[in-house]
Amino acid sequence: MGTMTTGTIPTFEQIDELHRKVAPSDAAYDLIHTHCVIVAQITRALAHRQNALYMRRCTLPADAVERTGDYTMLAGENGNDVLPRTGHAFAVPATDGVTGGMIPPRYLDVALAVTGALLHDIGTYRVLKDDGADGRRPLSFDGPHYVQHGLIGYELLLNEGIDESIAQFARNHTGVGLTREAVEAQGLPLPPDDYVPMNLEQEVVMVADKYHSKSVPPRFLTAASYARKAARFGEKNREEWLELVRKYGEPDIPAMAKEHGMAVK
Repeated sequence: MGTMTTGTIPTFEQIDELHRKVAPSDAAYDLIHTHCVIVAQITRALAHRQNALYMRRCTLPADAVERTGDYTMLAGENGNDVLPRTGHAFAVPATDGVTGGMIPPRYLDVALAVTGALLHDIGTYRVLKDDGADGRRPLSFDGPHYVQHGLIGYELLLNEGIDESIAQFARNHTGVGLTREAVEAQGLPLPPDDYVPMNLEQEVVMVADKYHSKSVPPRFLTAASYARKAARFGEKNREEWLELVRKYGEPDIPAMAKEHGMAVK
């Protein structure tokens, strides 16, 4: 039995309107909305790679030679799993340069994952230290409270009438899966609970999010550079990230960075 939908599944236009409504400044919108669009692009690439591997397993013998970049037909028949146009061209092949990855247990809902990615960081508008509106001080985040942005975004989306299935992308994308144990052990300013992905679509957005930083200026991260960042929270955290990289494969970060005119860390 499927989950009952009780709220709105927003269109790309409605998602953009919501970003503009919540953003306190043009600088905040440009940084956070662009980040969400880039994470959606990475999400789409990783999800298509997963679906290509799954379809390949279902249709080809185990010893068949793999061909890459040849799964455009898996992009979706309903036309919903495409990215909005925001000044960049998103004519992306199905696997989008992703290498590696493990066969998933089921086909991923690309449209759901992309929609969730476009809204996953909506709560970060509410944890700004300076919104950069006056042009004199750069936009910055409130570091001690930044970890709350997922829960803030979740509650914001529910209050806007967005369906629970979409709102959960905001709640459950922090780090490589924020557990109740970690919240309590680190004394984080969050109600003790598990803030971890509840399905593959939420997990792939959590993974995609790690490849791009809302630093000023924004930049891309490789799997290796995020592994170093994850290691600051312990070896277990680093290993969990590397396992996710093995599971979903690695996107072509240098190519995406070049497309968006950003640096790679």
